[in-house]
Amino acid sequence: MALRALNPRRRHRRPAAPVPMPAPGNALHGYAREFREWTLAKAYSERTVRTQHGAITRFIVWADERGLAKPSEVTRPILERYQRHLYHYRKKNGQPLSVGGQLVQLHALKAWFKWLTRENHILSNPASELELPRLPRLLPRGVLSVAQIEEVINQCDVATPLGLRNRAMFETFYSTGIRKFELINLKLYDVDLERGTVMVRAGKGARDRIVPVGERACAWIDKYLRDVRPELVTGRDDATLFLHEHGCAFPVTSLGDLVKRHLEHAGIQVRGACHLFRHAMATHMLENGADTRFIQMMLGHADLATTQIYTRVSIAKLKEIHIATHPARLERAPRDAGNVAGPQPAAAKARDTLLAALNAERDEDAATDAP
Repeated sequence: MALRALNPRRRHRRPAAPVPMPAPGNALHGYAREFREWTLAKAYSERTVRTQHGAITRFIVWADERGLAKPSEVTRPILERYQRHLYHYRKKNGQPLSVGGQLVQLHALKAWFKWLTRENHILSNPASELELPRLPRLLPRGVLSVAQIEEVINQCDVATPLGLRNRAMFETFYSTGIRKFELINLKLYDVDLERGTVMVRAGKGARDRIVPVGERACAWIDKYLRDVRPELVTGRDDATLFLHEHGCAFPVTSLGDLVKRHLEHAGIQVRGACHLFRHAMATHMLENGADTRFIQMMLGHADLATTQIYTRVSIAKLKEIHIATHPARLERAPRDAGNVAGPQPAAAKARDTLLAALNAERDEDAATDAP
């Protein structure tokens, strides 16, 4: 199905009026600005600085409503009240803040008060003993199958310039598993089509990494670079790889809306947008035998435990092993006379290793849940 209507249309919007700073008279804003300058001087990523400053400003608004204007007036009970406020807070759509969203706000406050203590603005850190909510280990929702990914990608109308650009972007998403903001920030010199690699600069945690990109994605990127990108460039070219129709880098919200429209026209009703390609890439590679550590390198995870969540999603291989080894089958395989004496040494070793891992996990959970 052609998707001419799905490409973002040019809209002429009047510039937004400047937003006044909330609680402008509160002295806490001065400490927040100093902390922001300190984080910039320490080379924190722009995303981290922006997120922390927004979270601290949000707290200052809450504190101002309660007459708090000095860091010394903020105690641990007050921070615990603010933590409960975040728990009960409801967004415009009526939904609560996720645990991850609450943690983003609270981690920013912990970093701020740690800095305030170190700079001797306060005598003691009220946030040092603040108990944070536990982040649940949830599985990625709505992991798309290979057929569904192909259906979404094939929605792009490659007969049109914007459709061809969308195809190149979607192929890059699925082939590399990079994040939305990482794709938006790609430059022309970050892609090596001859070697089949992409350099992701200043990814999450301000870390660089090189990831492979498949031949099919390289072919679509090459076609986009030759046939489409020269038409999209307007004014000064800052070497951004994938350009919006206005000739600039893609706005974050525009890219997410674009992917959602393609999902809807493919008849796929799942939550999420760009990150679905990332989940699908990791899960499909694991199902085809890729080692978890290689997936970790591609996804840019600092902790292997973050990557291992995809091993819980990749159910296909587990089902194959379950069918082949579980004794409660509909049709029992004939018993091999050579195996009557018991399991082979390799199988016994694997069993013992698995049992040891399960016991260690049980002990770890028991220690974590203990009061």
